Amino acid sequence: MSTQRRYPVVPAPRFDVPGDEAVSRARAFADTMTLRRTVRDFAPRPVPMEVVEHAIRAAATAPSGANLQPWRFVVVTDPDRKRRLREAAEREEREFYERRASEEWLEALAPLGTDWRKPFLEDAPAVIVVFEVHKGPETPRPYYVKESVGIAVGFLLAALHQAGLATLTHTPSPMRFLNEVCERPQEERAYVVIPVGYPADDAMVPDIGKKPVDEVSVHL
Repeated sequence: MSTQRRYPVVPAPRFDVPGDEAVSRARAFADTMTLRRTVRDFAPRPVPMEVVEHAIRAAATAPSGANLQPWRFVVVTDPDRKRRLREAAEREEREFYERRASEEWLEALAPLGTDWRKPFLEDAPAVIVVFEVHKGPETPRPYYVKESVGIAVGFLLAALHQAGLATLTHTPSPMRFLNEVCERPQEERAYVVIPVGYPADDAMVPDIGKKPVDEVSVHL
């Protein structure tokens, strides 16, 4: 195919995976991911920072609008900063559970056993706060920010799970307090908080399942 391009290009990567092996790889990945659960009880065992960095490196390969990569991954391990994060998050969450949330929303959350208490923000050895990067003094206007960051977070969760680490996604609302706790500029807006670690020995998770594939997949 011959076209005139006004931008630099490189050959597209080719993997040439045989059909049978492709099926095997896809099945193995899906089987591993079906074991991923949201964990709220973490062991004090430290996580290898090299694993976290490689997971972030994988997340940073995600596609993004105009390839502007509008994300920032802030890794919090300092105990004092994690304590401040928890205290601020619990203030917002208590307001949510006691005043802001509708009865319908609280009923939907009931099977998960959650409340305003968030000890995992201190207990997890590492907490990754993911920020959207918006237009600022030194940053261009990004496009499809939430879509781009959402894809990157999916990559991040999958990479951490493949490495044997447990995670959960926490989204206190509002989240502006995270700029202060994480010392981030105003053009960055918190997207999600992800505690990372190993499950506690007595960790339990709600007995819930996922919809079957034939319920969520449509072939035309």
